[in-house]
Amino acid sequence: MTNVDRALLTAVKTGKVLFGARSAVKSAKIGKAKLIVIASNCPKGVREDIEYYCKLSEIPILTYGGTSADLGMACGKPFSISALTIKALGESDILDVIDLKEATSRGFEG
Repeated sequence: MTNVDRALLTAVKTGKVLFGARSAVKSAKIGKAKLIVIASNCPKGVREDIEYYCKLSEIPILTYGGTSADLGMACGKPFSISALTIKALGESDILDVIDLKEATSRGFEG
C-alpha cells in the first residue's frame, strides 16, 4: 500500500469525505474542500468542471494514478469512485504526503 493510499484510507475512516463527481463539483464551486481527488479515468467533462472550479476556489486537486475502481479499493469501498472530496482530514496526513503545488498544477500520479 502506498503512502497516498494509506493517507486516503485514513481520511475516509477518520475525516469527512464525500464520494462522487457531483459532490466534488458542488464543493469546488462553494470552496468547501481541503482537497479533491479524481481518478485517472474520470470523464473529461467532469474533470474539466472540477479543475475549473478548484482553480477559482484555490482548492488543490490530486489526480489519482489508478482507475476509479482502484480509487474505490484504496478508500476501502466495494464500488468505483471517479472523484471524492475531502472536507475534513481527520487523522490523515494526505496534504503532507503530496506536494500541493505539484498536485494542483500537473496532477499527481499515486
